[in-house]
Amino acid sequence: MFTHLHLHLRKLFLISGLALAALVANLMLGNSKPFSQIDWLDVVGEGGSAMAVAVWMLLVLGSRPAGRVTNWLTLGMGFMFLAMWQDSLDEFIKIPAGQMWGKWLESGAMPIGIALLTYGLVHWHREQISINQQLLKRERLFREHRFTDHLTHLGRANYLRQQLQTCLNSSQVGTTQLVMLDLDNFSGFNRVNGVREGDYLLHEVSELLLLNLRAQDLICRYAADRFAILLPDTDMETGQRLASELELAVQSFAYKNKQSGETHYLSTGTGIACWLGESAEELISRANRVLEQHKCQRGLRAIGA
Repeated sequence: MFTHLHLHLRKLFLISGLALAALVANLMLGNSKPFSQIDWLDVVGEGGSAMAVAVWMLLVLGSRPAGRVTNWLTLGMGFMFLAMWQDSLDEFIKIPAGQMWGKWLESGAMPIGIALLTYGLVHWHREQISINQQLLKRERLFREHRFTDHLTHLGRANYLRQQLQTCLNSSQVGTTQLVMLDLDNFSGFNRVNGVREGDYLLHEVSELLLLNLRAQDLICRYAADRFAILLPDTDMETGQRLASELELAVQSFAYKNKQSGETHYLSTGTGIACWLGESAEELISRANRVLEQHKCQRGLRAIGA
């Protein structure tokens, strides 16, 4: 969850140091308020807001690499946190009227923080558009991290069903193709080379398949070594050609064993089904049956379905 937090320790130390300095300055220069004068509703509201901004900042820093966008977002939330922190301290400590630094910190840091955060969000928006283009073949028009396979970073079977049904709702019969593709004797590869090496293989095959798809296509990891490729706005002839190209791409791929450096050549089978008006689940089942028939005809046992 916080895999990138170590990259931002200086930012965290700086903001924490400023917050601690504000606390020390308040304690040294101010006077504690009597318990009866403390507005606990304000304490909960303002203190809770400060803690919420701190949590947001940790989530951003924990999930983003270093860079300009991260810096702007952190600066914005840092200033907002300091303003809310000082606002919370005011509920417990009264600063003498002649000292304006507390008011400046409380009232001045907030608009600066909002401006910096807004500027950072503008650049984040541009960054996100670029990322969306990179992920287009993985997620199309819907994003849900719970449906993502953590090995290949593709959608899983439940994501495929959801995206397929959405596509079918806006398509005409015969214009959507679903391709099922799996590797031959993948279990044998795992027995000889180990499960970890098999994971490396699946990850690289998924990247290879992505490179050979069109922008509008979607690929998901259906199960084990089986991949599902959704081809919207595609006739049967074009779908068969694309499926053959995917087979050829995998067969031409020379996988290098991470441990031994040995080269492995792969073979694969595909099954394609054209949407004839049935439900998404029925289309998936039919594509799987076509794949099984294809493998039986080739005298191979389908693994990982």
